[in-house]
Amino acid sequence: LKLEMPTVNLDGEVTALATVPEVVQSLKSCAVTWQELISRVLEEQLKKVPEGDSPFAEINHWCEKNATLSALTEQLKLSEVQKVLEILQEAESEFAGDLQIVLSDLRKHHMQVQDNAKFLLTLERQLKNLSTGTGVDVISNTIPSLLNGLRLAWIMSQHYDKEEHMVPFLERISWEISTRVRKVVDLQTLFTQDISAAKMKIIEAKTTLEQWKKCYFATCIQVEESGSKRYWKFDVKRLFEKTDYMVSICQDLYDIFQVTEELHNLFIPELIIVSENPKGVDELQREVNIVISPMEGLAFDPFSMETARDWAFIMEEFREDVMVEIVKQIFVQNFKDPPLYKNHPPVAGAISWSRSLCHRIEHTITRFQEEEELLASERGKEVKQIYLQVTKKMKEYEDQKYRLWRDRTEHMLPLLLKDSLLTVSSATEESVTTKKSVRFTLNFSPEIQEIIIETKYMEHLGLPVPEMARYVALQEDKYLRYTNKLKVMLDRYHKLMEMMNEAEIKLLDHCMQELWRILKAGHKRLTWTSVGIGEFVIQCTQTIGKLELLVHQIHNITEDLNSKLQSIESTDLFKFPRSKNGDKYPGAKEFFDYVKCEQAKTVEQLVRKYSAIPQLLIEVERRVANTNSGKSPKLASYYAYWENRIYQVLTQLIVKNLQAFNATVLANVPQFQIEAVLSVPEITLQPNTNEIEQMTVQSIQDCVEVTKHFIRWMHRSCIECPPQRVKADEVVTFSFYSDVSQSPLINEQAVLITQNVHKLLASLNKGLDQWKRYDMLWRSDKGAVLERLAAEKPSCVIFDEHLQFYMKIIQEVTQQPLIKDEQFIRLQLAPLVSAVQENAKSWVMSIGKLLNELAREELFSLQDEIQVGVFSL
Repeated sequence: LKLEMPTVNLDGEVTALATVPEVVQSLKSCAVTWQELISRVLEEQLKKVPEGDSPFAEINHWCEKNATLSALTEQLKLSEVQKVLEILQEAESEFAGDLQIVLSDLRKHHMQVQDNAKFLLTLERQLKNLSTGTGVDVISNTIPSLLNGLRLAWIMSQHYDKEEHMVPFLERISWEISTRVRKVVDLQTLFTQDISAAKMKIIEAKTTLEQWKKCYFATCIQVEESGSKRYWKFDVKRLFEKTDYMVSICQDLYDIFQVTEELHNLFIPELIIVSENPKGVDELQREVNIVISPMEGLAFDPFSMETARDWAFIMEEFREDVMVEIVKQIFVQNFKDPPLYKNHPPVAGAISWSRSLCHRIEHTITRFQEEEELLASERGKEVKQIYLQVTKKMKEYEDQKYRLWRDRTEHMLPLLLKDSLLTVSSATEESVTTKKSVRFTLNFSPEIQEIIIETKYMEHLGLPVPEMARYVALQEDKYLRYTNKLKVMLDRYHKLMEMMNEAEIKLLDHCMQELWRILKAGHKRLTWTSVGIGEFVIQCTQTIGKLELLVHQIHNITEDLNSKLQSIESTDLFKFPRSKNGDKYPGAKEFFDYVKCEQAKTVEQLVRKYSAIPQLLIEVERRVANTNSGKSPKLASYYAYWENRIYQVLTQLIVKNLQAFNATVLANVPQFQIEAVLSVPEITLQPNTNEIEQMTVQSIQDCVEVTKHFIRWMHRSCIECPPQRVKADEVVTFSFYSDVSQSPLINEQAVLITQNVHKLLASLNKGLDQWKRYDMLWRSDKGAVLERLAAEKPSCVIFDEHLQFYMKIIQEVTQQPLIKDEQFIRLQLAPLVSAVQENAKSWVMSIGKLLNELAREELFSLQDEIQVGVFSL
């Protein structure tokens, strides 16, 4: 497509050359050649069409046209060509105008071709992904992007904005997608692959086809919502008829593989091991392979609509074969334990299951008979033979199931109806009312209910049932009503029993005996054929209701009793005085006297609470025995129960308080103070150790003796026992003290407290040992020491050393702490410090006095000597 250049010399000005006839004539000849070439090229390009059905054929078509026209266009831009055109224009040649028209057509067509080529190249990547990409995600992401590009072309392109151009290109894309599906779902290799992999490929292909249509309609909506008046509405049949058909084929193929997988899963190793006929299982597995074999060597393309009838025939044959095989295998695998429909009983459910399978293959054979071609084929004859064998076995199975059920029902039902209404878990009647664990159970056999349901379903199946079974089934509502009422009644009874403790069960023994007398009829006399069941339920319910009311009344009183006992048990018997001004603590005697005084006040309150307990028990007596004596024989065990509870509460009261007191002893919080004093020649505590230990023991004893204020009751009553005169001058009061004081727990706590106090006092005494280094201040014989010192006539330096020694002691003692807190005792050291200081000062005074006397003697002696000397002069 190379333009022929003129042979004349074109050097010079355009205006000059346009006046040279030889030049103009040569250029005219050249222009005619160019015009003919360009016209021929344009005519050829307009006639060209894409070669092939792929969208790439259209891309190549426009790209090739663009290349051809671009080559011509680029040559026309050459300066030599442009000068030729200018010379012809200047010469006003008629050939210049004709050539300009052709050149204008070229430019116009080239612009359109170039525009189309550029647009299509923007879609090249998506089209390549569609053709060669792998995975559903690539396809799912590619199709929306591709259609979005087409939507923009519909709005912006001057070529693809017309239906006659857009629809063919959409058809090419549909063809590309169809080709992709054929590549993925290649039946020549698909059936040789793993079933899971084959199913995955089919799903991928089906998803691609469905995504294509789905995205197309989504694009329709986008175009409409954009406000464009040029709607995206094309011939849907033209675009999707073939791909929709391919979707249905993909679904058929998926169903084939799904059924094949399910059939093969039936032949798990466990089935072959437990099967009574392993060879039969192998035969069934071979038959499954025969069923799918026609799919593996098809002589036609199943995706082609032209072969739709052939494919439909293949699928029909497959479905019929599979149905017979599936039913046969389901029956073989499950006839011993058939799956039942909801609410179906075992036997009638098994027969219904067998009949449903039989109906399914009857339907299959009927369809075979309607298609003579299918039934006349070899496979059709085999299917019919399998059908006859299976239905025969199913009929035998049904007859055997029914016969066994009928025989058992006729034998067992009369025996089941003779059962008593109730059973009891106790072996003897006497133990029933004394054991809380005794339970009554409804004795309605589940077999009766099963027989009723079986009978109904057997009649529904058209099978004859025994007369007694039919009669019982007709009475189902009555039995259901009785069993429900009996269950409610027994639930109330057992709930009532769980509410009561052993003491309450003994208390209400006469009521329990009455209830048992009534219940005994339910497990001794009444059966499911008796006429008095309704009256029995009413009588039991009324008696239980009365007992419930009585128990609730007793429980209300019991709550008051427990509240009082809880209050007694939680009482604090060790109330301590508070320190004054934060650091002033009472002395030991003051402390223990305060505890005892507060204890006496607390005991008065406890006794008042205790005295109210008998009145509550008399209220129980009034409700149970209709008396208010406080000594009803019916409540003898109940009195004893509460008296034992009181003993336990008092024991816990003392134990808890002694534990609290012991915790106070060990805690590092001072409660009282004692003093360290000098009682020459010893340093001791004031009060001393023995006195404090005695006060502690007495306080413990006082705590335990609180129980002396709780008077015991007379035997088999809740009346306090009056004082008993045992001798002429001795009266004994029976209290809980004699029992509580013997408790090992209390004795253990008492010993523990005394030991801890003893250890504490020993520790305090040991701490005083450091003061023994000053004991020479009061143990030494001051007169003898001073006498010896005077006899020695020491110098002033010696006297100064002695004085400094005692002054140092005074200074040391001044620096000692005056308070020591250890556990619950504060030790005041001030008296001891003061005493040591006073003793040291006494030594200073005595030594100073001696020094004064000796100095005076020396002075007088010196005076005498002076006088003697004067006289001698």
